[in-house]
Amino acid sequence: MAVTSTRASSKPLIEKRSIDYIPEAERHGRLLSQFTLWMGANLQITAIVTGALAVVLGGDVFWSLIGLLIGQLLGGGVMALHAAQGPKLGLPQMISSRVQFGVYGAAIPIVLVCLMYLGFTATGTVLSGQALGQLFGVSDSVGILIFASVIVLVTVLGYRVIHFIGRVASVIGVIAFVYLFARLISQTDVGALLQIRHFSWSSFLLAVSLAASWQIAFGPYVADYSRYLPSKTSSVKTFFAAGAGSVIGAQVAMILGVFAAASANGQFAGHEVAYIVGLGGTGATAALLYFSIAFGKVTISTLNSYGSFMCIATIISGFRGHLNVTRVQRLVFVLFIVGAATLIALLGQHSFLGAFKSFILFLLAFFTPWSAINLVDYYCITRERYDVPALADPNGRYGRWNILGISVYVFGVLVQLPFIATKFYTGPLVAAMGDVDISWIIGLVLPAGLYYLAAKKWHSAVPDQLILPVEQDAVDAQPSRAGRIQAV
Repeated sequence: MAVTSTRASSKPLIEKRSIDYIPEAERHGRLLSQFTLWMGANLQITAIVTGALAVVLGGDVFWSLIGLLIGQLLGGGVMALHAAQGPKLGLPQMISSRVQFGVYGAAIPIVLVCLMYLGFTATGTVLSGQALGQLFGVSDSVGILIFASVIVLVTVLGYRVIHFIGRVASVIGVIAFVYLFARLISQTDVGALLQIRHFSWSSFLLAVSLAASWQIAFGPYVADYSRYLPSKTSSVKTFFAAGAGSVIGAQVAMILGVFAAASANGQFAGHEVAYIVGLGGTGATAALLYFSIAFGKVTISTLNSYGSFMCIATIISGFRGHLNVTRVQRLVFVLFIVGAATLIALLGQHSFLGAFKSFILFLLAFFTPWSAINLVDYYCITRERYDVPALADPNGRYGRWNILGISVYVFGVLVQLPFIATKFYTGPLVAAMGDVDISWIIGLVLPAGLYYLAAKKWHSAVPDQLILPVEQDAVDAQPSRAGRIQAV
């Protein structure tokens, strides 16, 4: 514990690493920080709105709550399996995709991940802009610009500041949610709402899909925030720390959203932030709630912006070789990312709710197959035996393009198309399934099974053990071995 504290305190406030492997000497932090980070990221207004959608779009309270919980557990399990990779590899999540897709080929899912971050940052910025607009008595557009400025600052500072804000946000979020729940229960007959039970598969599976997509969408970057943990950190404990924080935080927020929407009599859609704050009161209390909503969004919006920065750097480094990102370059990347998200938020702020529902459901078609391939490869095929230095070498073990991984990924996206039901696209088999969207289940199960069978037969040579870059202290101790690698 003392060593960990000393390591953490010796690190600069501004993160100097970007997509680099994190040497053991720079590892720090505790599992509790994973729990608080992901709880803080989920105890926020967008999760409330996501839960509310289950009711706004036709579900009853009882079955919506059960569907959301099932979705949290399924999606949270996928998310937490990605989190457990961070301490072992010491790398951002998407760089490890080069094992399955090739050094160049990994750019295919990474580009789509960047679009995801952009969309989530934009939609979160809309809600935060509403909160700041009410707090400071300015327009929502001005509130959006204020929030974007804060996100730029925190993202540039990096890993340590993000985890600190996550801890603060989790405390503020718990206090705000306990208060809002107490007010909601005092104003609403919760028992009567729970007694209304009209089960339908379409509404139930919509609730499952909303929660599952919420959790699975964290998969492409969750390891970015566990990679600084010491490499000997238990994978099981990392799994439960990150997974429990995310599932508990999201489910609490979505429960509040379900009850709020059910008791709103049609007043929720289009006035999400104002309605939630109205549950808590007016005056100083309302001001504090608007602040807690905006602060809660800082964590998740920063995660999205930081993840975008990591993805862009990963794409560039794949084609250019090793990439050293200066602080000025980091600032330019972040300004571009947050600027684009802010522009989308300003243009789309008045048609938020319907677009958000379609966006998060459609995303599943692109991220569930990536997640299935990555997890099957890591846990069943390579079994954590990665050659980390080769991830930066197009001529190395993993090559430029991995046709197997790319082909299964494309198959995983295409096989979902007949089952997708969104405003963007509705598949031909949706009506035959009773208007139920089961594409995310197809996108997880079929690519996972296909990749496992194919990789067992045609996978490239797997190292005998995990191969890590030589760390400087080992080089100093054994100069004659400076050109070799460290295997564990």
